[in-house]
Amino acid sequence: MNTAAMTIAPTATTDVRPQRARRTATRGEVLRVGGVLAASLVLGGLTSWAQGFLPDWASPFANSASGWAVLTVALVVGARVSGWRAAAVGAASFVLLVLGYTAASQLRGLAYSPVLWGAVGLVTGPFIGLAASWLRTTGRTAALGTAAVAGVLVGDGVSGLTRVADTTGVTYWIVIGAAGLALFGAIAVRRLRERGLVLTAVAGTLVAAAALVVGLPLVAG
Repeated sequence: MNTAAMTIAPTATTDVRPQRARRTATRGEVLRVGGVLAASLVLGGLTSWAQGFLPDWASPFANSASGWAVLTVALVVGARVSGWRAAAVGAASFVLLVLGYTAASQLRGLAYSPVLWGAVGLVTGPFIGLAASWLRTTGRTAALGTAAVAGVLVGDGVSGLTRVADTTGVTYWIVIGAAGLALFGAIAVRRLRERGLVLTAVAGTLVAAAALVVGLPLVAG
């Protein structure tokens, strides 16, 4: 008998572990993004209610550009997305914050139109989302992300001090500006190890802050 002819060729097997890992990662990302979007709607509603119980010095958080920017940044960082996904989540999160605020305001018997700030969210949300995702990186993207986020906080602080401090007090605007500087310092120490990157972040922060100081009165009226 020819035993060679009876030899059974080994069966090729496919390692399914990478596929399972990708499916698990995708499912986890979908769940995180879904949670962020739901949280955006809820937090937007809470910012409307918060105007009634926050202490006077903190009440501007519930009705300021920096307040919604901080929430959007925190939510995008929590979603752990990057690239175009971070931009999309940033836009969606900002718009849902506005819609949540609108719904809660109407429940409180207050008239509020989401058109203006919803449009602002669609335009600026992608940049805020992308910048938030860059806070977890190193190098040039970390410098640019830091500049954008810190610039918004510092710029809103300066804008508040120069425009509305007579009616809101100065405390919140000083605190939010200091928070922007603290964020800049923390990221610079941990992720910006080269002088050129620090200078890039400084210049970007000044540009972003100046843009907000000039642009916010045009938007808010």
